[in-house]
Amino acid sequence: MTVSVVQVPDPQQPTALYRQLYLNLRTAILAGRLKRGTRLPSTRELATSLNVSRNTVLNAFEQLLAEGYLETTPASGTFVSLHLPVDKPGLRPLADSRLTHWSKLARSFRGAPALHVGDRGSERSRAFRAGLPALDAFPFKLWGRLVARRARHLDRALLDYQTTAGYRPLREAIAAYVTVSRQVRCTADQIVIVSGSQGALDLVARLLVDPGDPVWLEDPGYLGARGAFAGAGARIVPVPVDAEGLRVEVGRRRCIDARLAYLTPSHQFPLGMTLSLQRRLDLLDWARSANAYVVEDDYDSEYRFHGRPLAALQGLDETGRVIYVGTFSKTLFPSLRLGYLILPHGLLDTFLAAKAYTEVHAPALEQGALADFIADGHFGRHVRRMRALYGERREALLSALAGLPVEPFVADTGMHGIGWLQRGADDVAVARAAAEHGVDVTPLSRFSLARNPRPGLLLGYAGVAPTEIKAGARRLAAALSG
Repeated sequence: MTVSVVQVPDPQQPTALYRQLYLNLRTAILAGRLKRGTRLPSTRELATSLNVSRNTVLNAFEQLLAEGYLETTPASGTFVSLHLPVDKPGLRPLADSRLTHWSKLARSFRGAPALHVGDRGSERSRAFRAGLPALDAFPFKLWGRLVARRARHLDRALLDYQTTAGYRPLREAIAAYVTVSRQVRCTADQIVIVSGSQGALDLVARLLVDPGDPVWLEDPGYLGARGAFAGAGARIVPVPVDAEGLRVEVGRRRCIDARLAYLTPSHQFPLGMTLSLQRRLDLLDWARSANAYVVEDDYDSEYRFHGRPLAALQGLDETGRVIYVGTFSKTLFPSLRLGYLILPHGLLDTFLAAKAYTEVHAPALEQGALADFIADGHFGRHVRRMRALYGERREALLSALAGLPVEPFVADTGMHGIGWLQRGADDVAVARAAAEHGVDVTPLSRFSLARNPRPGLLLGYAGVAPTEIKAGARRLAAALSG
C-alpha cells in the first residue's frame, strides 16, 4: 500500500484525526483503491508518513478491525479483509453518487467553519473545553423529579399542539426572571421559546435579512452567528472590538446602512470585554437612524464574579430596535435545547407566523418542567451556586496557568478565559499539539474575519473540575514546550 492512496487527516477540521483517518481508509477500501488482501504499513510507519500520532492510527485501525474492514494475521501484519461485501447494493462509494446541484442555502454553508458541538464522547469534561457548564454539579435528581411529576400529570391539553410562542407559564417565569436579573423590559407576550440561541439566530437571520443585506458582526466573534447570517445570504461586515467592546464608529464608516448588528455586549465572545455605556448609546442611536435592528446575545452574563450582573442593552432601548436572545444551554445543560427571543412588539406577528411553519413549538414536557424549575426558585438558587463554583474554577485556572508561557486574561464574567501566546505564534498549530496531549483548546484566530489577530487560546473552565484544570495545564505546558 502507498500512503498516496489515503487522504492525510486535516487537523483544522472539527472531526477528530483518528475518525478522519478511519473514514479515509474505509472509503479507499470501498472504492477499491485498497484491494482485498492488501497489507497495510505498521501503525508506526503510517503515523510517520501521515504526520500524526501513533495513537491516531491505532484508534482508526481498531475501529476498522471491529467493523470487519481489516483483519490481522499474527507475525504477518494487518490486511484489508478478504471477506468484504463491497459488491452488494448500498456499499458503493459515496463518490459514485455525488450531489450535482446545491441550493443557495447549501452553497452558503460549504466551506463555512463548523461549530464544535456533539459527538465528543469522553472529551466532554476534559480541559479546556469552552461553553460547557458544570454538568457534574447539575441537580439531576431534582430535575428528574420535576420532569416525572409533569409526566405523571399530563393531560390532553398538554399533549395537543401548543401555542407557537411557547408554554405560557414558562414565558411568564422568564419575563419575571429577566426583569429582575437583567433589567430587561418586557412582558410574557414578547417572549418566543425557541430551540436554543442557535434556533433564535436562525429565525432572526431568515426573517430580517435578504441575500446581499449587510450585517455587522463582532470581529472576532461567535461562529454560530456568522453561520446563521451567512446562511441567509447576508454580506458580513466585520467590526473590530477593543477594550470598550464593538467599535461603533468603525461600523458606521464601513457600512452605515447595515440591516442589523449582532453582538455580545455583556461579555464579548470570545475576548471577554463589556460594551461601554457610551458605545451602547451610540449603537442604539445608529440603529434608530439606520432603521436597523440590534441582536443582543446574552449567553452567559449571569456569571459575574464581582458586583451585580450588568444590565442588558435591551433595557436602554426606547424605540423597539433590540432583539434579545437568551439560552438555558449555559445555565442548565446544552441538550435541553430551550432558549428564547424577546422581541419588539412590531416583530411578533411575523416571527410567530414563520415559526409555525418551521418547528411549530418546542417540546411541551420540557417547557413545563423548566417553568416549574424557575417558578419554584430552583433556577435562581442553581445560578447562585454555579456563580460561586465558577468563581472557584476561575481562580483554579489562573493558578494553573501561572507557570505556563502564556499571558492569561480571565474576565470577571463568564465561563472561559484567554491564554495569549507570543506574537508570531501559530495558535492553530498549538491547538493541534494540545489535542495530541489530550487538551481541548480553540485557537482564537478561528473566530476572526478580517484581520490577523494576536494569537491565543480559548480556555473553558466552568465545566472542568479543579483537578482536571491542574492536570490539563500540565499537559498544555508539555504541548507548548514541544
